Amino acid sequence: MLKEERHRRILEILGTEGRIVAGELSELLGVSGFTIRRDLDELAEAHLLRRVHGGAVARSPVAPTYEERQQQGVPGKIATARAAATLLEPGQVVILDGGTTALHLVDAIPPDHTGTFITHCPAVATALARHPGIEVVLVGGTLDRRAMVAVGANVIETYRRITADVCFLGVWSLNATSGISGPYYEEVEVRRVLLGCADRIVGLASREKLGTAAPFSIGPATGLTHLATEPDVPEEMLRPFVELGIHIVQGGRPPPTPSRPR
Repeated sequence: MLKEERHRRILEILGTEGRIVAGELSELLGVSGFTIRRDLDELAEAHLLRRVHGGAVARSPVAPTYEERQQQGVPGKIATARAAATLLEPGQVVILDGGTTALHLVDAIPPDHTGTFITHCPAVATALARHPGIEVVLVGGTLDRRAMVAVGANVIETYRRITADVCFLGVWSLNATSGISGPYYEEVEVRRVLLGCADRIVGLASREKLGTAAPFSIGPATGLTHLATEPDVPEEMLRPFVELGIHIVQGGRPPPTPSRPR
Protein backbone atom coordinates (compact mmCIF):
# COMPACT_ATOMS: atom_id res chain seq x y z
CA MET A 1 0.00 0.00 0.00
CA LEU A 2 1.39 3.38 -1.02
CA LYS A 3 1.95 6.08 1.61
CA GLU A 4 -0.82 8.28 0.21
CA GLU A 5 -3.25 5.38 0.44
CA ARG A 6 -2.21 4.64 4.02
CA HIS A 7 -2.65 8.27 5.00
CA ARG A 8 -6.12 8.37 3.47
CA ARG A 9 -7.09 5.13 5.22
CA ILE A 10 -5.71 6.37 8.56
CA LEU A 11 -7.79 9.53 8.34
CA GLU A 12 -10.89 7.53 7.38
CA ILE A 13 -10.49 5.32 10.46
CA LEU A 14 -9.86 8.34 12.65
CA GLY A 15 -12.98 10.05 11.33
CA THR A 16 -15.08 7.01 12.20
CA GLU A 17 -13.57 5.94 15.53
CA GLY A 18 -12.01 9.14 16.85
CA ARG A 19 -8.84 7.36 17.97
CA ILE A 20 -6.12 5.18 16.47
CA VAL A 21 -3.92 2.63 18.26
CA ALA A 22 -0.62 2.32 16.42
CA GLY A 23 -0.19 -1.40 17.09
CA GLU A 24 -3.63 -2.29 15.79
CA LEU A 25 -3.17 -0.05 12.76
CA SER A 26 0.09 -1.79 11.91
CA GLU A 27 -1.68 -5.15 11.72
CA LEU A 28 -4.66 -3.74 9.83
CA LEU A 29 -2.57 -2.09 7.11
CA GLY A 30 0.11 -4.80 6.99
CA VAL A 31 3.11 -2.55 7.58
CA SER A 32 5.69 -2.21 10.33
CA GLY A 33 5.19 -0.27 13.53
CA PHE A 34 7.98 2.09 12.43
CA THR A 35 6.09 2.91 9.22
CA ILE A 36 2.87 3.60 11.11
CA ARG A 37 4.62 5.86 13.61
CA ARG A 38 6.22 7.76 10.75
CA ASP A 39 2.84 8.10 9.01
CA LEU A 40 1.22 9.41 12.19
CA ASP A 41 4.05 11.88 12.74
CA GLU A 42 3.70 13.21 9.20
CA LEU A 43 -0.06 13.59 9.54
CA ALA A 44 0.43 15.36 12.87
CA GLU A 45 2.92 17.77 11.29
CA ALA A 46 0.28 18.51 8.65
CA HIS A 47 -2.21 19.29 11.50
CA LEU A 48 -4.51 16.46 10.38
CA LEU A 49 -4.43 14.60 13.70
CA ARG A 50 -2.99 14.85 17.20
CA ARG A 51 -0.41 12.37 18.42
CA VAL A 52 -0.95 10.76 21.82
CA HIS A 53 0.85 7.94 23.61
CA GLY A 54 0.41 4.76 21.57
CA GLY A 55 -1.44 6.33 18.65
CA ALA A 56 -3.41 9.41 17.66
CA VAL A 57 -6.74 11.18 18.05
CA ALA A 58 -8.61 13.61 15.85
CA ARG A 59 -7.54 17.24 16.12
CA SER A 60 -10.26 19.64 17.19
CA PRO A 61 -11.65 21.69 14.27
CA VAL A 62 -12.80 24.52 16.54
CA ALA A 63 -11.84 27.96 15.20
CA PRO A 64 -8.95 29.68 17.04
CA THR A 65 -10.57 33.09 17.63
CA TYR A 66 -13.69 33.93 19.60
CA GLU A 67 -15.10 35.94 16.69
CA GLU A 68 -14.76 32.97 14.33
CA ARG A 69 -16.27 30.59 16.89
CA GLN A 70 -19.36 32.79 17.13
CA GLN A 71 -20.06 31.98 13.46
CA GLN A 72 -18.97 28.34 13.51
CA GLY A 73 -21.45 25.46 13.72
CA VAL A 74 -24.28 27.65 14.99
CA PRO A 75 -27.16 25.19 14.33
CA GLY A 76 -25.33 22.43 16.21
CA LYS A 77 -24.59 24.72 19.14
CA ILE A 78 -28.22 25.85 19.33
CA ALA A 79 -29.43 22.23 19.33
CA THR A 80 -26.86 21.32 21.99
CA ALA A 81 -27.91 24.27 24.15
CA ARG A 82 -31.60 23.41 23.88
CA ALA A 83 -30.86 19.83 24.92
CA ALA A 84 -28.89 21.05 27.95
CA ALA A 85 -31.67 23.46 28.96
CA THR A 86 -34.02 20.51 29.55
CA LEU A 87 -31.95 19.72 32.66
CA LEU A 88 -32.77 23.05 34.30
CA GLU A 89 -35.12 23.10 37.29
CA PRO A 90 -36.56 26.14 39.13
CA GLY A 91 -34.56 27.37 42.11
CA GLN A 92 -31.29 25.69 41.19
CA VAL A 93 -27.83 27.12 41.77
CA VAL A 94 -26.20 26.82 38.35
CA ILE A 95 -22.64 27.39 37.17
CA LEU A 96 -22.58 28.40 33.52
CA ASP A 97 -19.18 28.34 31.86
CA GLY A 98 -18.16 30.67 29.06
CA GLY A 99 -18.16 29.94 25.35
CA THR A 100 -20.48 30.48 22.42
CA THR A 101 -22.65 27.44 23.22
CA ALA A 102 -23.22 28.85 26.71
CA LEU A 103 -24.71 31.99 25.16
CA HIS A 104 -27.14 29.86 23.17
CA LEU A 105 -28.04 28.07 26.41
CA VAL A 106 -29.04 31.41 27.94
CA ASP A 107 -31.34 31.94 24.96
CA ALA A 108 -32.92 28.53 25.65
CA ILE A 109 -33.81 29.32 29.28
CA PRO A 110 -37.58 29.77 29.74
CA PRO A 111 -38.51 33.45 30.31
CA ASP A 112 -40.09 32.70 33.69
CA HIS A 113 -37.23 30.56 35.00
CA THR A 114 -35.96 31.28 38.52
CA GLY A 115 -32.66 30.44 40.14
CA THR A 116 -29.11 31.61 40.75
CA PHE A 117 -26.54 31.49 37.95
CA ILE A 118 -22.81 31.88 38.54
CA THR A 119 -20.47 32.63 35.66
CA HIS A 120 -17.01 34.01 34.95
CA CYS A 121 -17.99 35.12 31.44
CA PRO A 122 -19.07 38.78 31.17
CA ALA A 123 -21.09 38.16 27.98
CA VAL A 124 -22.99 35.28 29.61
CA ALA A 125 -23.68 37.41 32.70
CA THR A 126 -25.06 40.22 30.53
CA ALA A 127 -27.32 37.83 28.65
CA LEU A 128 -28.55 36.23 31.90
CA ALA A 129 -29.43 39.67 33.29
CA ARG A 130 -32.27 39.86 30.77
CA HIS A 131 -34.10 37.14 32.75
CA PRO A 132 -35.90 38.91 35.63
CA GLY A 133 -36.24 35.77 37.76
CA ILE A 134 -32.53 34.91 37.68
CA GLU A 135 -29.97 36.18 40.18
CA VAL A 136 -26.62 36.56 38.44
CA VAL A 137 -23.27 36.18 40.22
CA LEU A 138 -20.32 37.31 38.11
CA VAL A 139 -16.92 35.93 39.16
CA GLY A 140 -14.16 38.38 38.31
CA GLY A 141 -10.53 37.97 37.33
CA THR A 142 -8.21 38.69 34.43
CA LEU A 143 -9.98 38.65 31.07
CA ASP A 144 -8.62 36.09 28.62
CA ARG A 145 -9.47 37.72 25.28
CA ARG A 146 -9.07 34.46 23.36
CA ALA A 147 -11.88 32.83 25.33
CA MET A 148 -13.62 35.99 26.63
CA VAL A 149 -13.75 34.64 30.18
CA ALA A 150 -12.16 35.67 33.46
CA VAL A 151 -9.21 33.53 34.55
CA GLY A 152 -6.67 33.51 37.34
CA ALA A 153 -6.34 32.80 41.05
CA ASN A 154 -9.45 34.73 42.13
CA VAL A 155 -11.69 32.80 39.75
CA ILE A 156 -10.26 29.47 40.88
CA GLU A 157 -10.51 30.25 44.60
CA THR A 158 -14.07 31.53 44.26
CA TYR A 159 -15.24 28.37 42.51
CA ARG A 160 -13.54 26.17 45.09
CA ARG A 161 -15.92 27.62 47.68
CA ILE A 162 -19.04 26.80 45.63
CA THR A 163 -21.09 23.61 45.33
CA ALA A 164 -23.81 24.11 42.76
CA ASP A 165 -26.68 21.87 41.69
CA VAL A 166 -25.44 21.72 38.14
CA CYS A 167 -22.50 23.02 36.12
CA PHE A 168 -22.73 23.47 32.35
CA LEU A 169 -19.15 23.07 31.14
CA GLY A 170 -18.01 24.44 27.80
CA VAL A 171 -16.17 21.77 25.82
CA TRP A 172 -13.49 22.38 23.21
CA SER A 173 -12.51 18.72 22.76
CA LEU A 174 -13.90 15.49 24.22
CA ASN A 175 -12.54 11.99 23.71
CA ALA A 176 -13.64 8.90 25.64
CA THR A 177 -10.02 7.79 26.02
CA SER A 178 -7.98 10.98 26.35
CA GLY A 179 -10.74 12.93 28.14
CA ILE A 180 -11.70 16.60 28.17
CA SER A 181 -9.13 19.06 26.85
CA GLY A 182 -8.69 22.63 25.68
CA PRO A 183 -6.20 24.95 23.96
CA TYR A 184 -5.77 27.75 26.51
CA TYR A 185 -3.85 26.94 29.68
CA GLU A 186 -5.48 29.49 32.00
CA GLU A 187 -9.00 28.61 30.86
CA VAL A 188 -8.21 24.92 31.29
CA GLU A 189 -7.12 25.57 34.90
CA VAL A 190 -10.54 27.10 35.64
CA ARG A 191 -12.45 24.30 33.94
CA ARG A 192 -10.45 21.70 35.85
CA VAL A 193 -11.79 23.21 39.08
CA LEU A 194 -15.33 23.37 37.68
CA LEU A 195 -15.38 19.57 37.37
CA GLY A 196 -15.64 19.40 41.17
CA CYS A 197 -18.06 22.28 41.75
CA ALA A 198 -21.48 20.68 41.20
CA ASP A 199 -23.51 17.52 41.71
CA ARG A 200 -24.07 17.26 37.96
CA ILE A 201 -21.48 18.27 35.37
CA VAL A 202 -22.99 18.70 31.92
CA GLY A 203 -20.59 18.93 28.99
CA LEU A 204 -21.78 21.14 26.13
CA ALA A 205 -20.33 19.47 23.04
CA SER A 206 -21.70 19.73 19.53
CA ARG A 207 -20.82 16.93 17.12
CA GLU A 208 -17.61 18.47 15.75
CA LYS A 209 -15.99 18.37 19.21
CA LEU A 210 -16.58 14.68 19.89
CA GLY A 211 -13.66 12.30 19.50
CA THR A 212 -11.11 15.12 19.29
CA ALA A 213 -8.26 16.34 21.48
CA ALA A 214 -6.56 19.66 22.33
CA PRO A 215 -3.18 20.38 23.98
CA PHE A 216 -4.13 20.80 27.66
CA SER A 217 -5.99 18.18 29.71
CA ILE A 218 -8.92 19.21 31.90
CA GLY A 219 -9.83 15.76 33.19
CA PRO A 220 -11.16 12.35 32.21
CA ALA A 221 -14.39 12.05 30.26
CA THR A 222 -15.90 10.53 33.40
CA GLY A 223 -15.62 13.96 35.00
CA LEU A 224 -18.91 14.57 33.18
CA THR A 225 -22.16 13.13 34.51
CA HIS A 226 -24.05 14.27 31.39
CA LEU A 227 -23.19 15.08 27.79
CA ALA A 228 -25.47 17.47 25.90
CA THR A 229 -25.13 17.33 22.13
CA GLU A 230 -27.03 17.45 18.85
CA PRO A 231 -29.96 15.09 18.19
CA ASP A 232 -28.48 13.69 14.98
CA VAL A 233 -25.12 12.54 16.38
CA PRO A 234 -24.73 8.87 15.35
CA GLU A 235 -25.06 6.27 18.08
CA GLU A 236 -21.60 4.88 17.29
CA MET A 237 -20.03 8.25 18.16
CA LEU A 238 -21.83 8.31 21.50
CA ARG A 239 -21.38 4.66 22.45
CA PRO A 240 -17.90 5.13 24.04
CA PHE A 241 -19.32 7.80 26.38
CA VAL A 242 -22.40 5.72 27.21
CA GLU A 243 -20.10 2.83 28.13
CA LEU A 244 -18.35 5.15 30.59
CA GLY A 245 -21.70 5.76 32.33
CA ILE A 246 -22.25 9.27 31.01
CA HIS A 247 -25.89 10.25 30.46
CA ILE A 248 -26.51 11.55 26.94
CA VAL A 249 -28.95 14.44 26.46
CA GLN A 250 -29.91 15.07 22.85
CA GLY A 251 -33.24 16.88 22.88
CA GLY A 252 -35.88 15.19 20.74
CA ARG A 253 -34.32 11.74 20.98
CA PRO A 254 -34.62 9.22 23.85
CA PRO A 255 -31.22 9.13 25.58
CA PRO A 256 -29.07 5.98 25.36
CA THR A 257 -28.95 4.07 28.65
CA PRO A 258 -25.56 4.20 30.42
CA SER A 259 -23.94 0.87 31.21
CA ARG A 260 -23.67 1.81 34.88
CA PRO A 261 -25.36 4.47 37.06
CA ARG A 262 -23.71 7.81 37.70
